[in-house]
Amino acid sequence: MIVVVDYGMGNLRSVSKALERFGGKVKVSSLPSDLEQADKLVLPGVGAFGDAMKELKARNLCDSIRRHLENQKPFLGICLGLQLLFQSSEENLGVEGLSFFKGNVQRFKSSGIKIPHMGWNQVSIQNQHPLLTGVADNSFFYFVHSYYAQPESAELAVGVCQYGEETFAAVLGKGNVFATQFHPEKSQEAGLKILENFVRL
Repeated sequence: MIVVVDYGMGNLRSVSKALERFGGKVKVSSLPSDLEQADKLVLPGVGAFGDAMKELKARNLCDSIRRHLENQKPFLGICLGLQLLFQSSEENLGVEGLSFFKGNVQRFKSSGIKIPHMGWNQVSIQNQHPLLTGVADNSFFYFVHSYYAQPESAELAVGVCQYGEETFAAVLGKGNVFATQFHPEKSQEAGLKILENFVRL
């Protein structure tokens, strides 16, 4: 069972439909008991870091997500769902994230670029990962974000992207924990391949 976490801040329908397309048995839920029983977990997200953590706490979902991560069960974070894996964000100072990865989330600072970073951009694959099987290096993916993660460990960055003068982690991977700053469900063939790989893990 793949559980897509519903905390009121994600594009749940398109993600769920894409996973089901590849044979995934998907349940959208905001119940801690469902998250505890999940074989795989997907944490999507659109919106502000602070609001997201507030909603996760209000639904008592943080501990269930952390246990899933610590047990190295398959996990996919999407967009804001990637950022929430870190300790903090410049978007909402003083708000603690899920803190699975060490590092923080920063706002783009390059001059002369549009914020948010919106549209198609290329991802350079740094390290192979099962979820990138069949995905070509420098494939294009669809991004919508004003902030990006800065992991303390550069080895976490399975794929990177350039925007303005800044190179940021577009894909993170550690064991069975995987996250993308882009939206795979909106990224046509390359993005759907990642979701197919996740279903088949």
